[in-house]
Amino acid sequence: MDAKVETELVSDRRMSRTILLVEDDRAVRRYMEILLQRAGFSVVAAADGLEAMKLALSTKFDLVITDAIMPQLNGYELCRFLRRHPHLARVPIVLLSGAERNGDESIKPDAYLTKPVQPEQLSACLAKLIEGASDV
Repeated sequence: MDAKVETELVSDRRMSRTILLVEDDRAVRRYMEILLQRAGFSVVAAADGLEAMKLALSTKFDLVITDAIMPQLNGYELCRFLRRHPHLARVPIVLLSGAERNGDESIKPDAYLTKPVQPEQLSACLAKLIEGASDV
């Protein structure tokens, strides 16, 4: 497939995708929100896992990007909640953390990225998840 056509197809898929972004650091959340919007995604932002859980139950979204360490309900707990919910279990989840990966096997994000995440690394990860979701 022509690289330009492939880029346009991924871009078209992004335009129809909404990401639930969960990050407790306001500056990082805003930076990620702008980065994702510039990449063509719609973004719904939450300041912690508890707010994200409420949004997950009331808002349609296609993918979750969550910080691992947050107050109220952390990213690991949010991931566990999403995986156990019958309507949300298949939503792709990207877990971001500045710490080492949690060894809990009950937590199954689709991707795990270490902070600070580079824009190119995040973009490649999301493109892979979008491609995988379109194959289902």
